[in-house]
Amino acid sequence: MQENYYSGAYWGPRQETALECARRAELFFHMLARCDPSFTHWYRAGRGFPRELPGWPVHPEVKELEELFLRSNLRTDAGKKRIEDMGFRQMVWNAKKEATEINLYCGKYSPWGGPNSCLLKPTREAAIRERLLRTPVLAEVLTCMATAWDPDFAMASSSEMVERMEKDRFEVRVGWLTYLSRRLGTPPPLPAPVRIEPVGSLGWLLVLSPEPMTASNTEHVAFTARVRQLLDRAGLIERPQPEPAGE
Repeated sequence: MQENYYSGAYWGPRQETALECARRAELFFHMLARCDPSFTHWYRAGRGFPRELPGWPVHPEVKELEELFLRSNLRTDAGKKRIEDMGFRQMVWNAKKEATEINLYCGKYSPWGGPNSCLLKPTREAAIRERLLRTPVLAEVLTCMATAWDPDFAMASSSEMVERMEKDRFEVRVGWLTYLSRRLGTPPPLPAPVRIEPVGSLGWLLVLSPEPMTASNTEHVAFTARVRQLLDRAGLIERPQPEPAGE
């Protein structure tokens, strides 16, 4: 059975305007385009888009991205007022069928609900998927996420492996590749073949294996659990649940 791989970056409440989120998104899309040819063109939903296209083309420029974020702002049922502390959401994809999808959730500073995040779910089209699910490409993708969004952590893994490893939904997720912000602390020495690489001055990228890690492989599960245990002992896994201001 094919496992469901994805790359995700996560960060806690951070109040940012649509313009600030657009600047981060512009940097992210421009960096991402250098990771793989399939990451060059993106599309969004909307009425009346040309039927020969997957959707309305998204131009990764600050002005357009700001407008998209502003249109995505959650609103109250009564009066349709913007719920400012819930931030902005946007979803884009790159093909009519078997697309790679990106879900952005940013600018949220409410303690309720999930975290801010940037999620990339790769296509199921075999040739492109095989190209994307390689360590060098995923390392570049996580570096793009870390540089543009400055998350607390990011990871590339299968959802099946995450389900096996995760003990609390607020904890740092450990995957095949894991990025840790310096805000969390310093990674301890880890067993071979783990590589620890700096991501500028922002944090560290942990590469657990040069080959794909799968939840169906008991050795992969045991090794990932061992790395998670060592990171937990170093205080890098547990994350406090956000609380409302004043409590």
